[in-house]
Amino acid sequence: MTNLDSISLVQKKNRPVKVLQFGTGNFLRGFADWMIEILNQKTDFDGSIHIIQSHGKSIPEDFVKQNYNYHVFVRGFQNGKIIDEQKLITSICGVSNPNLDYGFYLDLAKNPDLQFIISNTTEAGIVFDEKDTDPKNVPTTFPGKLAALLFERFTFLEGNKKKGLTILPCELIENNGDKLKECVMRYAALWNFRQEFLDWLDTTCSFCNTLVDRIVPGYPKENFEDFENKTGFSDHLAVVAEPYHFWAIEGPEALRAIFQTEKTGLNVHVVNNLQPYRLRKVRILNGAHTAMVPVAYLRGIRTVREAMEDPEISTYISETIYNEIIPALDLPKEGLEQFAAEVLDRFRNPFIRHELISISLNSISKFRVRVLPTILEYHSRIGQFPENLIRSFADLIRFYKGDINGESIPLKDEPAVLEFFEKVWKKENHEEIVERVLANEYLWGMDLNQIPRLGAKVNHFFKN
Repeated sequence: MTNLDSISLVQKKNRPVKVLQFGTGNFLRGFADWMIEILNQKTDFDGSIHIIQSHGKSIPEDFVKQNYNYHVFVRGFQNGKIIDEQKLITSICGVSNPNLDYGFYLDLAKNPDLQFIISNTTEAGIVFDEKDTDPKNVPTTFPGKLAALLFERFTFLEGNKKKGLTILPCELIENNGDKLKECVMRYAALWNFRQEFLDWLDTTCSFCNTLVDRIVPGYPKENFEDFENKTGFSDHLAVVAEPYHFWAIEGPEALRAIFQTEKTGLNVHVVNNLQPYRLRKVRILNGAHTAMVPVAYLRGIRTVREAMEDPEISTYISETIYNEIIPALDLPKEGLEQFAAEVLDRFRNPFIRHELISISLNSISKFRVRVLPTILEYHSRIGQFPENLIRSFADLIRFYKGDINGESIPLKDEPAVLEFFEKVWKKENHEEIVERVLANEYLWGMDLNQIPRLGAKVNHFFKN
C-alpha cells in the first residue's frame, strides 16, 4: 500500500486557473470537477480549478496533504451492465478561505484567464443579508462574496468587456442563476457601486440557470480498503458517484465553444429553456420515487434496490413511468423514453442503498407537486384515471396511518400534516377517511372531491 502522501506526488500539469468553485463538498467534486478533468483530457480547455471554501474556518488538511488530488469512483448500473470505474482528479490547484485571507480571495478576481464561477452552497446559500453593509469586510453570504469578487475584477481590469465571467450555480433551487444575479445586484446597490459596474455585470457576465443531477454518496467508508487496493493510494478525499450525470445550462450559444462538453460525450447541454428538462425530472424521476414509496413500503420493502429486485414492484414502477407518466407529458416521446430507461437503471444501482423511509420525508407535499399533476393531466387527456398512480395515492393514505400490521412507520412531515392524519385515522369508515383526505385543500391546493369519480377510484384501491 502506498503511503498517504504519495498521491500528492502524482504529476499534474500546470494549467491556468479558469474556474473558481465555491464549495468543497462531495457533489461538486464528483460532478463538475470530474467533468473538468475530462475536458482537460479530451479537449483544449486546459484549465485548473481553485476552490473557495464556503464553510468552516480552516482549510481541510487532506486537500493540502494530497496536493488536491483524489479519485472519483463511478459505480452503478447502466445500459444493462454493471459500471465500476475510477478516475484520478488532478485539475484542482488550490483551496482558500476568504475568512482566513480576504486579500488573497479578492486577488483571485484579477486573473485574466478566469472564465467560470461554479457553486454549490446548499439551497440556503443564495440569500441577501442587508447587514452586510461594508464590502471591505468579508461578506457573510455567498452572493455577497461573489459581488465583492466581481467588483474587484471590474475595477482591476478597468471594465474590460472581454473579461466577464460565466456563473454556473448548481444549488438545487429553480432559476438559481436569476436569483443569484438578483442578490449580487442588491449588494451592488447596498454598497453604492457605480453604475458602470452594474452595466458591466449585466452585459458581460452570464448568470446561467442550471439543472444538475447526479447521486454522489461521498467517501466510501464501508469498503475503503478495497478502493485503496484498486488505486494503490490511500485517498481520504475519494468520492463515489453513480454513472448517470446530467447538467442543463440555460446560457448563451457562445458557451458551447468554451465549455466543450459535446466533444467528450458528457451529458451536458446548453439550452434555451430549462423548463422541459425540469418537468421531466420532476414527473419521471421524482414522481416515480414518490409513487414507489408507499406501494413498496407497505409490502415490506425498505430500499429502492429491493423494490427493483421484486418482480411485482419492479413491473409496477416501469409500467407507471411508461404507461401513465410519459403519456401525460407534452414532450418528445423518444427523449422521455430514453430518460425513463436511465431512471430505471439508476433505481437498479447495486452500490447505493437508498432507504424508502428517507425518500418518504414530506411525502404529501412531494405527491402534490410530483404525482398529482400527472394524475390530473392523464385524466384530462385520456378520460380515465391512471390506475397505478391512484393505487399509490390510496397507499399513501394508508402509509400516513403511521403503522402497518402493528409496526410503527417513522413518518416525517409538517406537524399540521401529521396532526391531520392522526385525527382522520380515528375514523373507522374508510370512505369517510378518503373523503376527508381528498377534501383537505391545505394538502392538495384544492378539494379533490370536486373531481368526478376520483374519490370512488381511490376508495377502490383503498379497500383492496
